[in-house]
Amino acid sequence: MKLVSWNVNGIRAVLKKDFLASIKKLKADIVCLQETKAKENQVDEKFKDYEYQYWNSADKAGYAGTLILSKIKPIKITLDIGIEEHDTEGRIITLEFDKFHLVNGYIPNSGRGIPRLAYRKQWDKDLLQYIKTLEKTKPVIFCGDLNVAHTDIDLANPKSNYNKTAGYTQIEIDGLENYLKHGLVDTFRRFNKEPGNYTWWSYMFSARQKNIGWRIDYFLVSKSFEKHVRKAEIHADIMGSDHCPVSIEIDVKE
Repeated sequence: MKLVSWNVNGIRAVLKKDFLASIKKLKADIVCLQETKAKENQVDEKFKDYEYQYWNSADKAGYAGTLILSKIKPIKITLDIGIEEHDTEGRIITLEFDKFHLVNGYIPNSGRGIPRLAYRKQWDKDLLQYIKTLEKTKPVIFCGDLNVAHTDIDLANPKSNYNKTAGYTQIEIDGLENYLKHGLVDTFRRFNKEPGNYTWWSYMFSARQKNIGWRIDYFLVSKSFEKHVRKAEIHADIMGSDHCPVSIEIDVKE
């Protein structure tokens, strides 16, 4: 089974940029999208290759939002995490399958000048608690735009950004580290420990062409599920957004 995660920076915009061809190329069984910026009735495309489609849109128009496209019918669908202050921006969709829970997340950016840093800290704390609750019944696959670079090899310019730029403050780094300390595994780093592997690039200064980027999109899995992950990849060649897709391949027959 192949799972793909992609921050599309607007589903309506990316549909004009060969999105459907890109998804077909990836041959994904399940596609988790973030920052859709639209409600379902605003999108004409019905994604015919995916029988099951689950939207979680923000209350605010043209903002945030998540979507899962699946060829496999889930047992249960849950939107949000049950905390009112977090549940207005369409940031979480959870699908329960036979062998695992899948959590698609778009974690809040702390913002230019990091005005939302305290809110972001609370988000990480509450979402970890939500994931640990899910783990009581089945392992978890948690994917999405986590809006943080974990270590200095996960962004091109760590020194100039540390504790100054959203996505690379110690509070955000600690938030991600806490997921790992509580038993989640960074699947990409299980297979690849090299620098220069990024998933987001600024639209300015030809950053993508120069590979001046950040790795902020992840697949984290419960430690008990790690043995089922056969491959984890970053698809930096696929265009259409300021992020690129990331994927894992899993074998759940064992």
